[in-house]
Amino acid sequence: MIKTYFNPGCALSIYKPEIENKILKFLNENYGEVALHKICCKHDPQLEAGSLIINVCAGCDKRFRTLYEGISTISLWEVFDGLDIFQYPDYKGLKLSVHDACPVREKPQVHKAVRNLLRKMNIDVVETKFFGTRSICCGDTFYPKLPVEKVHEKMKERADSMPCNDVCVYCVSCIKSMHIGGKKPRHMIDLLMGETTEPQIYDTIQWHEQLQDYIDKH
Repeated sequence: MIKTYFNPGCALSIYKPEIENKILKFLNENYGEVALHKICCKHDPQLEAGSLIINVCAGCDKRFRTLYEGISTISLWEVFDGLDIFQYPDYKGLKLSVHDACPVREKPQVHKAVRNLLRKMNIDVVETKFFGTRSICCGDTFYPKLPVEKVHEKMKERADSMPCNDVCVYCVSCIKSMHIGGKKPRHMIDLLMGETTEPQIYDTIQWHEQLQDYIDKH
């Protein structure tokens, strides 16, 4: 029997920790038996071979499935799309663009699920030139390889490529990047839950320090 776990990811646990239990409750009521897994993907997950991890974070998805033998992954977006019993909010034809996260660039099933969910929420997607398997980094992964000023230039360049002011993201770091770039980020979790997306700490250095501190502790 496959043992299934939900790992919200460090970034979401920092961003909106109260949401993870709502998601876990929904999964257990509608998907099957799912346990909460809080070990950061940069540490040994300490799971038995054959385990399935449901991820929110695209980075977690990539690391769990590539670094640890016997662990498979699926995005929360694919799970929600497959269940089709969620009470979707109605955004009444809101137009937005989508920034697809780098770590799942090679997973078109994730891109498809994200857009399916947006359609179910009555959202009209206006695609940027580079999306899905051709998506371009939001700029965050260039830190600390490049000076912060250059990183911010990359963020603005990616944000400027979005046709709409509202941009759907499914990575917390992408929230920061789109905000710095001058767009209005809308995290998929917030859209599904009918909540606003807040940049919170978006200073690039402070955000990465906050993230690293959480990673070290989990």
